Amino acid sequence: MALDSGTDALAKLAEEHVDHRFKGLPPNAYGLTVAELAGQRRNLFTGGFTTPVLALSAERLEHNLKLMETYSARHGLAFAPHGKTSMAPQLFHRQIEHGAWGITLAVPHQVRVARAFGVQRVFLANELVDAAALRWISAELDADPDFRFVCYVDSVRGVQLMDAALTEAGAGRPVDVVVELAAGEGARTGVRTEAECAAVADAVAGTRTLRLAGVAGYEGEVPDADPEKVHAWLRWLVALAVDFDKAGRFDGLEEIVVSAGGSAWFDAVADVFAEVPALSLPVLKLLRSGAYVSHDDGHYRELTPFNRVPEEGALEPAFRLWSQVVSRPSPEQAFTNAGKRDAAYDLHLPFAQVVRRDGAERPATGIEVTGLSDQHAWLRTTAEADLEVGDWLGTGLSHPCTSFDKWQLIPVAEADGTVVDYIRTFF
Repeated sequence: MALDSGTDALAKLAEEHVDHRFKGLPPNAYGLTVAELAGQRRNLFTGGFTTPVLALSAERLEHNLKLMETYSARHGLAFAPHGKTSMAPQLFHRQIEHGAWGITLAVPHQVRVARAFGVQRVFLANELVDAAALRWISAELDADPDFRFVCYVDSVRGVQLMDAALTEAGAGRPVDVVVELAAGEGARTGVRTEAECAAVADAVAGTRTLRLAGVAGYEGEVPDADPEKVHAWLRWLVALAVDFDKAGRFDGLEEIVVSAGGSAWFDAVADVFAEVPALSLPVLKLLRSGAYVSHDDGHYRELTPFNRVPEEGALEPAFRLWSQVVSRPSPEQAFTNAGKRDAAYDLHLPFAQVVRRDGAERPATGIEVTGLSDQHAWLRTTAEADLEVGDWLGTGLSHPCTSFDKWQLIPVAEADGTVVDYIRTFF
């Protein structure tokens, strides 16, 4: 799909009507288009929004986009942020506008979403052996000469399945693949040894339908990861690219892809990729971190590399989930109306941050989220907690990937609560 078609698809999102599909939006906005509602610039707290409602900070979102754009450029890295985090085409395009090379994705459905909205460069961080998906990818490549698609291979069997499917489809353009190097024994996917890597590369070379474009992997799977182990694995990945190049495996390419980078170790990726020696072709040093776009108040706040390199800047958590106190059965306990259907809980429970009452906001002193039911948050309260039925509780979340997926249309609010945009997700 050409970029102009993707722009049209983005514009059509604004024409979508607000209705029962979208949680938290004002009931009296039903029937309006998203553009009409955004144009009203309603206030998140006084404009009729119902709880629970998840909001993104407009200022923090923009800060995070700019920070990773600057970081990548400073370190000579191309950037393909992982789109599985948000599955939000509007954010894909904002990331690309902020310098991203393209978007990383994980499964064929996600690629279809990206293509429907005109994304022209996709890195699929997975081996793709689904014949139906390969037929579709092949058709996209043949129909659009500007579409760049790269995916993993990590087995000879996978190469054989890919080749068979693409041959049957009559593929015109070969699919670019990178050999995925495993992060170690017991890690997730990827090839475990140099000999196996060579066997997979040989299998690719024996096909007409695939083209070896480079090497890649995910350092976040290094067992018992620490800076020394992660740096060592990344140097192994670079050495694999060097060996492949010396063997002439990249002949005929315009560039060699070397890719790594989750959201916990991109500083190590920057360190090691800066050491990549001159190869026979230019090297596309592709970083894939995705959680930065919203960051969080838990898992990634603890793990972000910016904790190790504070002079490079700091990401800011952009999510806040607002719910309302619906029960205060005792001085030690309260319940709000947001639960597992609304908040990420796979890594940490939500973090109580602020309380709003009668337009005034104050810290959520003495309030802790101790559990989630499907539609309730369990709160433990101390004597310091000033909390009443009807109060709004603002909570921070952990793990963006399981926060975005619970909301189809997310208000983007400025610091004073003015809602200036709505982000549509496709999970």
